[in-house]
Amino acid sequence: MKKNFIPTIDISPLLNDLNSNKSKKIIKKIEKACVKVGFFQIINHGISKKQIKNITNVGNKFFKSSKQNKRKLAPKKWNNKNTNAYRGYFPNEVNGKEGLDIGDTKVTRKYAQSIKNRYIEYLNLNKSIDKKSIKTLSQYFNNIYILSEILFKSIIKIYKDDHIISKKAFSRLKTLSTLRFNYYPNQSKPVEISKQDGVALGCETHVDSGIFTVLYQDKMGGLQVQSRKNNKWYDVPFNKKALVVNTGRALEFLSKGKFKATNHRVLWNKTDRMSIPFFFEPSYDFKMNNSFLHKSKIDNSGIIYEKFLNQSLKKFAEYQR
Repeated sequence: MKKNFIPTIDISPLLNDLNSNKSKKIIKKIEKACVKVGFFQIINHGISKKQIKNITNVGNKFFKSSKQNKRKLAPKKWNNKNTNAYRGYFPNEVNGKEGLDIGDTKVTRKYAQSIKNRYIEYLNLNKSIDKKSIKTLSQYFNNIYILSEILFKSIIKIYKDDHIISKKAFSRLKTLSTLRFNYYPNQSKPVEISKQDGVALGCETHVDSGIFTVLYQDKMGGLQVQSRKNNKWYDVPFNKKALVVNTGRALEFLSKGKFKATNHRVLWNKTDRMSIPFFFEPSYDFKMNNSFLHKSKIDNSGIIYEKFLNQSLKKFAEYQR
């Protein structure tokens, strides 16, 4: 096993000034990691261990609650009393894991109704989650969103001096970004047996849809990344100080294939495991054009991100709703 296959990058300079000489060196490291591996771990990222502990406590508390309580947040497919279709809880009979998908906690019922977009849904968390936990969720969503935006601006800096164009791709209330809790119970059988190497999996081999995924995985680990060079699989080691970042299909598209979305999977664990990925997704009406990063004047043609995401989600069992 190659211990340093997944690089670890101290990104503290990026939090202060993206234009500093130290930041330029960090951005070069991020560029190299994205091109060669598509995965890297970040430390000194500004989100405290206490915040991470608090958010994991929220997830554990929710998944340990009754089925009845959890299904209060389920989409219409699993709870016909609800109108939500995209956000919410999905049970483990879908694909071997339970999940909770939360959109921007700043989205109100009134805003969701006015925007009339299928992915912008108001999820009434008060049905199942206490006020203190909801406050923790909101704070974490805000902080991980800001961190993801810094990472995206770092990518823009590779191409342009001014990273202000990030605002064209991301408008906070219109973003389709998702904070997800994945809970892997004591699975009785694998979700999939890898056709490549016969390994039992708890989560299928896939790539992500968005710009970046910023993930916290617990000490159980299990996440693996496929090398583009030799197709072998490498463990993403647990690091209590780190968050894991990987590239997605949207970044691959915008970079004309330079930053490819990377295959990853989760090994079949016979003990409980939880991960908390944040899928950093553009605004639903952002026009995906692969000249976005490359031209001084942005071309406003192209597929809107909502349609791009819809095509990407078709392969996931939990989104067959």
